[in-house]
Amino acid sequence: MTQVSSFKAAKRDQPKATKRAQARQQEQSLSLTSFLALDRTTLVFSLLLVAAVLGFYSSVTHNDFVNYDDPAYIVSNTHIQEGLSWSTLAWAFTSFDEANWHPLTWLSHALDRELFGMNPAGHHWMNVLLHALNAVLLFWLLQSATGFRWRSLMVAALFALHPVNVESVAWAAERKNTLSMLFFLLALYAYVWYVRRPVLGRYAAVAGFFILSLMAKAQAVTFPFLLLLLDYWPLGRIRSGGDGDPGTSSVPQASFSSLLWEKVPLFALSAINSLVTMFAQRAARELAHYPLANRLETATVAYVRYLGKAFWPSKLVAMYPHPRSLYPPWEVAAAAACLLLITVAVGLRFRQQKYLAVGWFWFLGSLVPMIGLVQVGAQAMADRYAYLSFIGIFLAVVWLVADAAVAFKVSAKWLAVPALACLLLLGGLTYRQIRVWHDSGSFWLRMIALTQDNYVAHRDLAEYLHDQNREDEAIQHLRAALAIRPDDLLSNLYAGAHEKNHGNLDSALEHFQLVADNAVKPRLRAQANTELGFVYLKKGDVEKAKRYFEISLQAVPNQAPVMIDLGVLAVRAGDLPEALRQFRHAVSLQRTDIGELLLAQALQLNGEVAKANAIRNRVSVTSPDAAAAQQKVDSLLQAEDPSLHPQ
Repeated sequence: MTQVSSFKAAKRDQPKATKRAQARQQEQSLSLTSFLALDRTTLVFSLLLVAAVLGFYSSVTHNDFVNYDDPAYIVSNTHIQEGLSWSTLAWAFTSFDEANWHPLTWLSHALDRELFGMNPAGHHWMNVLLHALNAVLLFWLLQSATGFRWRSLMVAALFALHPVNVESVAWAAERKNTLSMLFFLLALYAYVWYVRRPVLGRYAAVAGFFILSLMAKAQAVTFPFLLLLLDYWPLGRIRSGGDGDPGTSSVPQASFSSLLWEKVPLFALSAINSLVTMFAQRAARELAHYPLANRLETATVAYVRYLGKAFWPSKLVAMYPHPRSLYPPWEVAAAAACLLLITVAVGLRFRQQKYLAVGWFWFLGSLVPMIGLVQVGAQAMADRYAYLSFIGIFLAVVWLVADAAVAFKVSAKWLAVPALACLLLLGGLTYRQIRVWHDSGSFWLRMIALTQDNYVAHRDLAEYLHDQNREDEAIQHLRAALAIRPDDLLSNLYAGAHEKNHGNLDSALEHFQLVADNAVKPRLRAQANTELGFVYLKKGDVEKAKRYFEISLQAVPNQAPVMIDLGVLAVRAGDLPEALRQFRHAVSLQRTDIGELLLAQALQLNGEVAKANAIRNRVSVTSPDAAAAQQKVDSLLQAEDPSLHPQ
């Protein structure tokens, strides 16, 4: 469209010029009021967005946690179970658990634990509320930056109701996505506020929100690059870019180089966070599994598949597995040609329809950290990665359709009919997609049905079936996972446990040793070494068992159950000082009836009868079944091996 048609659209879609000028004058203030200057109509539309999100996501209250990161992030995480405490705060800021550094995400989960306990409905509703708030912030951001109310509302509504975003909202462990987006949008909103009066205080607000976004999820690293796109359009800050767009004439313009220098501190923050993330994820260890040619092909094809999900959101699953071999040449060539044609078409219209370039390169650029060029994990693509990137697609499409309507003189009322129908259809698909996350069993079965060679789905379904005491079904899926990916560490860990439980100790050792030798995550390495210790106990090699328990503690210190195991071995060996040291440390970390009674037994054997009796008396008062706990203690100290952690 021409610049003239853009002005026509602005005239139809906006208040009168005099009112707009008054609003600009108010925005020159440094006060918080200017930062959140909202009129009544904007507030009404914001409430409608919130109501739409709450309505279409209402069924999330019936969903349980799923065994896909939810245990590690919430259900079985001992730090999160403590709720908000000083120890949780310290751990959140120093931990690289789950191969990420995201302290705000950990604290958010701890807050949920404080508020809702282990009721999954509360955790899910918090995600829904964050998503609703993100939709509102996106609406405010676009309206403030472009001056277009109805177009901004449509983009925000598409973001709110598109089913590809269900994964980011209905998956409790993906809190990092919704939380990071909250601060990301606040940082963008603060940037629009800043460019209208570039002063240090406003820049500090931008940087502050950006840091908070990074502390929730590392995908925010593309933020300074996206700011350069906003400088081009709709803010019109680049002096060489020609005339500003409607509603941006009050924004000071500058050369591209000066705008680039302006963002150097933000680029530095992105670089630092990227290094921290690479350290946490040890991404280089994953590169050996997927050669460079495979990753380049996958990235090219994935971009086109993401586009397909934007316009035809069907067969959505939580993880699309990485291909085991190279793609057919025709598929890669077709994907590359598609991306090239769109880029050329956008480039030919970059002066007349600037929003096309901004939307397209927003989509391409914001996906770079997750597109798989540096591979982390088994997925070729994931719906959650579209949470930020699809905003660019929604923006380009809405503005293109609106400009076409102006050119062909289509009434706004007629345009509203298909727009509303589209939103209702997407909302219905979202409502249905939420059911996919209802429980672990149906979740994994659907993924197996809709994807190929998905060893993660087979493996985690096997874990779920094992927990449901459906062992025959579980081992079938575990074997399927190992057939697809023989070197998968978790599959080998589960297979080792299965072989150990069935007395196949040499086979169990092979599986556990493979995990212990190759695991990057400390907890996985610790678990494998602990299991090796148990196998060697069953084989009668106490010294090797003790060594592997100690290696487990080196990988992850302060494991109370492993300390209990070492204490039991020390009692059997007659080393009471070592047993007392291990039991005392374990009880200080995790107070259990069995742990305390083991400590009492060691104290009695060491001649400290009064202390031992005091502990037994306390346990007899506080324990729901002190007799059963004492019976377990007696069996542990007399048995040939502690085959289970005494918890």
